[in-house]
Amino acid sequence: MAVGSLTPEGSGKTPMVIALAQRLAMKGRAVHVVTAGEGVPLRVDERRHSVAEVGDEPLLIAAFAPTWVAAEPGEGVRAAMSAGAQIVVLDGGVPEGPVAADLRILVENAARGFGNGYAWPLGPLKRRLGPGLAAADLLVTVGPDAAQTRFCEDWGGALPCPHLTARLEPLTTGMDWQGLDVVAFAGIGAPERFFTTLRGLGANLLRAQALTDHQELTPALMARLDAEARLRGAQLVTTEKDAVRLPRAFRQKVLSLPVRLELDDWAALDARLPGAY
Repeated sequence: MAVGSLTPEGSGKTPMVIALAQRLAMKGRAVHVVTAGEGVPLRVDERRHSVAEVGDEPLLIAAFAPTWVAAEPGEGVRAAMSAGAQIVVLDGGVPEGPVAADLRILVENAARGFGNGYAWPLGPLKRRLGPGLAAADLLVTVGPDAAQTRFCEDWGGALPCPHLTARLEPLTTGMDWQGLDVVAFAGIGAPERFFTTLRGLGANLLRAQALTDHQELTPALMARLDAEARLRGAQLVTTEKDAVRLPRAFRQKVLSLPVRLELDDWAALDARLPGAY
């Protein structure tokens, strides 16, 4: 199966891949994930590999399922199957070439929708909207109720495939965020979504530092954020994806807020998964 997006980063694609991997594992299926990388297929070891070697998203996904990076998706799939995978999730969608998928899922940010509906350079989409939607078996939009309602009003009539809704929910860790002063930073596709989640938990954001997606967390940048947090008596907080990019010297100083994607109707997707209930 394949998980992709028509829009740039920040759609919720990586949380969807993780959710699928966990759901399939619950069903007793041996699932591996294949992501884009360089060179021959390499199985990611989150304890040994660095962000520079494999990227932040593969490192994050590898904590939930065996994960491969490969320049050629077909080679990655074959490597995963040889290593015992019963199901392979292609992170990034179905590429051009011989690789096929029995279930193609598009994941989009409900608040952002499809922008002006045009492909780059006239709009934000990676390909034309009509063919992109026609190539999908399911569309999952991620966001709160108000954003989902607007998405349906704007785009509901153009959807040729089943549409499921989902949201990102903070994982219960026992951490009490209520009233906690924090300096938060996020280098993800939609950093404001992370800051909104923190505020919803009751945290007091003294600074919400939005970084570019995958931005390097240099020692200089982290030293500046750390100095501000210490001066203001605040806690440094970031996302799970950013946490894997932290310089080693700062890993004990920064809390991460884990979130998980939850579908509003898992049954509709379960029925399409291999080995359905």
